[in-house]
Amino acid sequence: MDYLSGWCKSGRRLEGMTAIVTGSNTGIGRETALDLYLRGCRVIMACRDTNKANVAKSEIETLHESTEGKGSLIVRKLDTSSLNSVREFASLVLAEEGKVEILVNNAGVMMAPRGISEDGFEMHMATNHFGHALLTLLLLPKLASCTHARVVFVSSIVHERAELDFGDMNYETTKYDPLTAYCRSKVANVLFARALSQKLRQDYNIANVSTYSLHPGVISTEIGRHFSDTYFPGTTWIFDNILSWFSKSPRCGAQTSIYCALDEKCADQSGLYYSDCAVKASSKYSQNYANAEELWNVTLTSLKISQDTLFSDLATDVTHL
Repeated sequence: MDYLSGWCKSGRRLEGMTAIVTGSNTGIGRETALDLYLRGCRVIMACRDTNKANVAKSEIETLHESTEGKGSLIVRKLDTSSLNSVREFASLVLAEEGKVEILVNNAGVMMAPRGISEDGFEMHMATNHFGHALLTLLLLPKLASCTHARVVFVSSIVHERAELDFGDMNYETTKYDPLTAYCRSKVANVLFARALSQKLRQDYNIANVSTYSLHPGVISTEIGRHFSDTYFPGTTWIFDNILSWFSKSPRCGAQTSIYCALDEKCADQSGLYYSDCAVKASSKYSQNYANAEELWNVTLTSLKISQDTLFSDLATDVTHL
């Protein structure tokens, strides 16, 4: 499928820049981190399993030992299903990093058995939405201090199948379905990217942080690891060994993430949805800003964040940019 897909063709170099890629020890996250690294970027590999992340880091560095112009790779612990882990990671970044120009919210779970996070959220929504939303909000001062920064949310075309039940985000009264849970978390990514863009630009006069959401394509990665537990034994094997013939490679699947993170063509865009390195129409539900606004309010309430204080210092500091 790779030859039918869109590829990022930008030759842009990223020396002197810092990027964070969540879930970057495998799959499209690893390929995204690799591409940024080869462009001279300092890449923070933010991963739940730091042992696997360090193995990936060593493999990349060994493979490209003689490559000129490469950047650097740094492994940091981040479990996006845990708000405490997100806060610890963000505190470290705020203390250690001078700036962060690129944040790729890539980590995720897909069609896992029903689970509740330590913070009381349904596991798909905890990992794929709430954790990344909190991370983005906590890092906004660092992002907005740059001349221009980008925040990329890796969503999926399956967001088109879902609408959010704001009164039952954690399946407390609705029968749990793993596919629906995953789809809901992915439409949340699209809606939050839209809401954040609107809030920054129209409410707080902050125009130097752009947001993007995207469908990477159907990709042969480890994200199907829960299928055999959720459906029936052997489902993961089928996904990995049969459906993979109709899937993109991880390198190809990372192209739209890379495009949104650095390509000059989309530098002035924000709040839009992409597929195959081009703007695409997201679902009608996700295009309704009232839904984005409601998710924004539910997210801040769930994270116990006050909108009144969220951007106060930030807006004062960056309106001159």
